[in-house]
Amino acid sequence: MAGPLSHIKVLDLSRVLAGPWAAQNLADLGAQVIKVERPVKGDDSRAFAPPFLKDEQGNVTKESAYYCAANRGKKSITIDISSAQGQQLVKDLAKEVDVVVENYKVGDLARYGLGYEDMKKINPGIIYCSVTGFGQTGPFKDRPGYDFMAQGMGGLMSVTGERLDLPGGGPQRVGVPIIDMTTGMYATVAICAAIAHRAVTGVGQWIDVALLDSCVALLSNQAMNYFSTGNSPEMIGNAHPNIVPYQSFRTADGAIILACGNDNLFNKFCDVAQCQHLAKEPKFSTNGERVNNRAEITQLLGDIFIQKNTKEWVQLLDDAGVANGPINSIAEVFEEPQVKARGMQIELSHATSGKVTLVGSPMKFSATPIQYEIPPPALGQHTQEILEIVLHKTAAEISELKTSGTV
Repeated sequence: MAGPLSHIKVLDLSRVLAGPWAAQNLADLGAQVIKVERPVKGDDSRAFAPPFLKDEQGNVTKESAYYCAANRGKKSITIDISSAQGQQLVKDLAKEVDVVVENYKVGDLARYGLGYEDMKKINPGIIYCSVTGFGQTGPFKDRPGYDFMAQGMGGLMSVTGERLDLPGGGPQRVGVPIIDMTTGMYATVAICAAIAHRAVTGVGQWIDVALLDSCVALLSNQAMNYFSTGNSPEMIGNAHPNIVPYQSFRTADGAIILACGNDNLFNKFCDVAQCQHLAKEPKFSTNGERVNNRAEITQLLGDIFIQKNTKEWVQLLDDAGVANGPINSIAEVFEEPQVKARGMQIELSHATSGKVTLVGSPMKFSATPIQYEIPPPALGQHTQEILEIVLHKTAAEISELKTSGTV
């Protein structure tokens, strides 16, 4: 069954993570995605290794695991866009697609005649999405940007980490490149919105998405805490700035997360933990009072949780309908029955390794379920196919392009 975007063709000129993440989302949704890579080296993330994939005999391949995380569902063609012939090939491809995704520095593609205004001339309905560190405008627009920088400049690290007065305290980045992926998600939403707009008006447009903007947007409730008080929120480890208890606690053999999002859940927890007296205490009876007396209630609950192991607490809290969960290792994540039931681990055949295990998409559709058919491509794996079928090049023309190093 065709995906919801099966009528859409995408030209992916991006590399590393934010842009490729957006293009992979579109591929999951059924779009036909052509990824343009540099000859020989390809996408920068092909060198973000080890680890590399292994083949069926256990031998290490040249395919980086990092690259495979963001390039499922695409076909790869190598093109040297610094050459006139290469630029013409990209323009020819742009005539055939609905969407272009790129994450070059501001103005870089325009130097090659491949900017939005150039593409618009040859394809008036084109939807052109530019992903950069700081956006197409503003005093920092020409600066290069990476996820780590955005997490710092965008304030996320200032509220991530243990308190400065505790061992190991200080700003921490999130353990995955969350701003790259968030930016990719915003880009995906924006592209889908532009496709819907074009379906009504026939008009394409230029989408400008930036890492720093995405990080600022992601501050959400913490930004509102600042706007409401004038005080910058601080690091409080695994605790929540507005809800108590909503944090992790040590158990007899590990740790557990307790999430009491309302007073009713806190009362249920107190019943299970046999500490009903806490729910009756005026200073703990409402969330607002618990926030005001955070240190004291946290200490009291910590003394309770340490008395049982994690598995015991999970069972007790699940039975009572209290939100909780263990802190899993990544290996443990993929052993969770719920993760298995939701199909979050998939396997595809692969040109180099024989097969590759990937994380599935979280998007579930009743009428147009996602079909996983194309694995992350080897570098230039589909060059011949795209030149022949999409661009209708002759054998002689293809031979000349290869001889010149254009592809």
